[in-house]
Amino acid sequence: MARFGAKGDGTTLNTAAIQRAIDAAARTGGTVVFPKGTFLSGSLFVKSGVTLKVDKGVTILGSQDIAHYPVMKTRIAGIETHWPAALVNIYEQKNAAIVGGGTIDGDGKVFWDSYWTLRKAYEPRGLRWASDYDAQRPRLIQVYKSSQVKVGGGLLLRRSGFWTLHVCFSENVTVDGVIIRNNEGGLGPSTDGIDIDSSRQILVQNADIDVNDDALCLKSGRDSDGLRVNRPTEDVIIRDSIVRAAAAGLTFGSETSGGFRNIEAYNITVQGSVPVGILFKSAHTRGGFGDNLRLHDFKMTGIPVVMRITMNWNPSYSYAKIPAGISDIPPIWKVLATPVPKEQGMARFHDVRIWNIKATGATTAFEVDGFKEAPLERFRLENIDIEASKGGHIYDAVDWQFSDVRLKLGAPVALENATGVSGLPAGKVMIKPAGPKDDPSKKSFEEQDKG
Repeated sequence: MARFGAKGDGTTLNTAAIQRAIDAAARTGGTVVFPKGTFLSGSLFVKSGVTLKVDKGVTILGSQDIAHYPVMKTRIAGIETHWPAALVNIYEQKNAAIVGGGTIDGDGKVFWDSYWTLRKAYEPRGLRWASDYDAQRPRLIQVYKSSQVKVGGGLLLRRSGFWTLHVCFSENVTVDGVIIRNNEGGLGPSTDGIDIDSSRQILVQNADIDVNDDALCLKSGRDSDGLRVNRPTEDVIIRDSIVRAAAAGLTFGSETSGGFRNIEAYNITVQGSVPVGILFKSAHTRGGFGDNLRLHDFKMTGIPVVMRITMNWNPSYSYAKIPAGISDIPPIWKVLATPVPKEQGMARFHDVRIWNIKATGATTAFEVDGFKEAPLERFRLENIDIEASKGGHIYDAVDWQFSDVRLKLGAPVALENATGVSGLPAGKVMIKPAGPKDDPSKKSFEEQDKG
């Protein structure tokens, strides 16, 4: 690396030198290695046939200058747009890798602070929904329109400015052995762990995650733009991982427009500062579907809500309405505010199997809210062992079958507009007459963010 001019002193900007090494390796399909040290850099682009090897004792440290991250076409939070590149990118390549026992550090607090500054100005103007898009922050690793990619080998990924590892429009990607630590030096907003976005044939395993938003997350597009792209996330395996802090252990959404098909997640431990174990979230403008989802062998300790399904998630973020009196409207605002017909906007989750779930010390077992017009259909829950203060509720569901269920609850599970729900133990369920639902849009911004 030294012959290309890189210096691991933590202060010299090495973007050009490291990129020269990558480009040289691409000519022969080689491996880029570093001597021990801290290499300050802006965006790097790993090419086809190249392995970027970040060994123990090596840190790639992200620049805090947003100008060092070139703006490129990508997808962010479900919308195709132009956005700063990640710190390390595999962009329209194949047979590439980012591996090793070293560290990729986004040094992201400056970007977290810029987000909160913008959001503080936007919220009073009715623009909470635009904050995440207008406060452009670099991701740590982006895999975009690429195939035959490997990431892992013990990598420590920390302090990402935005999402940590984003796999988008890609296939045949393996993420094996990553440690993600974003809650260092503060709590970074939207610092997701691993986001699998409209991609297929993906394997994620041996991840250890501590973040301040979704940990293991499946996405497939937002609203009119996601419905236009219409690309599902499918043929995914997530396994043998631990979530220590996050918004949820495993999440589908909220970007659901392209749908999810043939997803399996198992051997997942959720513990520590995580409010929800299994989370499905969407909105009535989102659309999409979930089909053949198999979630099993989850262990949760002290997680407040075992399973939450919300189809009207975070209204202040989910529903874009441009305030009156704004004349110079950014193009992405127009995309976000494009109406979606009601029938097309309701996500439809069906044929979901969940088994071998062990949860202790929970507050609530179930918080399930579907659409009356598009209920959650054909869920199978087997070998469910939950200890919780209350059962919670299941609303707008059809044909839910429970078997081998052990519920130690302080209050029963309430059913409303739920037909064909069978197998819950006697005394652990009550039928609730239809009534007005809580309006999540009336909650504070902070409460809505918590889902």
